[in-house]
Amino acid sequence: MSQRPAEPIAPGPGQESVWDYPRPPRLEPSARRVRVVLGGETIVDTTRAWRVLETSHPPVYYVAKSDISPKALVRTNRRSFCEYKGTASYYTVRAGGQTAPDAAWTYLDPTPAFAALADHVAFYPGRMDACFLDDEPVRAQPGDFYGGWITDEVVGPFKGDPGTMGW
Repeated sequence: MSQRPAEPIAPGPGQESVWDYPRPPRLEPSARRVRVVLGGETIVDTTRAWRVLETSHPPVYYVAKSDISPKALVRTNRRSFCEYKGTASYYTVRAGGQTAPDAAWTYLDPTPAFAALADHVAFYPGRMDACFLDDEPVRAQPGDFYGGWITDEVVGPFKGDPGTMGW
């Protein structure tokens, strides 16, 4: 079971605390503009996304494969498992002469609660040139495993830094 840190940051007006997000996670549609840039090329620009909200994590945005530039994704052999969403499969992302290994993931056969994520992909913002939510540059969630998108509207602390594994 997750423990709450001693001092969660209190949200201000228009902000959300990741400590108010549920566990198990919640999936909800988002009409926010999501953009992903690699190698100077915009490979995603959509207002049709899903966001996953989970206790202690910034939101993760999933975009439809049909909204991703053709040939930007190359499947890899990497796999991981989420107790809520199922088995994740990974992609190397290529654009503008740059290659970002295992920089995006999908759930090819998600659990029933996350069925809407089929044919959708999430990107690690720290492995791209830039990711934007509306016009705000996204900051990457700490650590090298989680792919949350930190913006000014979410407050933590966030899971991923050293000492946060028990959260």
